Amino acid sequence: MNGFVIAAVLCAALMHAGWNVLLKRHAGQAAGGVPTMAIVAGSGLLCAACLPFVAAPAAASWPFIGASALVQTCYYRLLAATYRDGDLSHAYPLMRGCAPPIVALAGLVLGEQLRPGQWLALALVCGGVLAIFLDAQRQARAARRTTLLALATACVIASYTLIDGAGVRRSGAPAGYTMWIFVATALALVVQGAASERRALLDAARRRLGLLLGGGALSAGSYGIALWAMTLAPVALVAALRETSILFAAAIAALVLRERIGRARLLAVVLIACGAVAMRLA
Repeated sequence: MNGFVIAAVLCAALMHAGWNVLLKRHAGQAAGGVPTMAIVAGSGLLCAACLPFVAAPAAASWPFIGASALVQTCYYRLLAATYRDGDLSHAYPLMRGCAPPIVALAGLVLGEQLRPGQWLALALVCGGVLAIFLDAQRQARAARRTTLLALATACVIASYTLIDGAGVRRSGAPAGYTMWIFVATALALVVQGAASERRALLDAARRRLGLLLGGGALSAGSYGIALWAMTLAPVALVAALRETSILFAAAIAALVLRERIGRARLLAVVLIACGAVAMRLA
């Protein structure tokens, strides 16, 4: 992997952490999941504009696109609930770091075997989760709720990862498949929002245009850069380097959001980040 690709993937990791920071900053300022819908709508609009320039996915992959979009609407709803009361430095490492081991454990159920390196990575992530859990036990009830919501979100991330892993192999057009997922998820989430939070959603479209376009660009751009990098470098290395978003998110949470990160949480962040990277490389 050359230096330019490494820099691009690190930029993608920073962008992923960045749109989560935007969501966290706005999560308590609007009704329900409106900030989430604004970001998802922005990424959907940007991807819709790119659809004429990419190949369409094969018919066999469309059921997976539909299933993934439905699961991802659950993901974004959980994400909004998690950030409404919880710290970014608490929730983000759990959500992003726990998903790869959950996918690996799901592989066990499907008859796959974990390699020694994967067991080590799993132990690191479990150690980080335990550190966050024990830290949350000493804090308010809201911190314990954040832990449970973040772990539930990680399970949902693992679910759509498995769905997309099967779907993209049947698509014959990875870029088109990915863009249609962004578009379908945006449509599903906005339709849901129009039924329950129409006024707040219209207000967000007028007053939160920066969130809609900025968050959408960061979200879609992060994934697009990662896909591009995977055409030039080993997938495992790109995926592992992208997990540095956990460290970026913790740093931004401390410096920008002024979250207090104690020794237990810092240890947890490092353990989970190392475990996530090791799981990708194993």
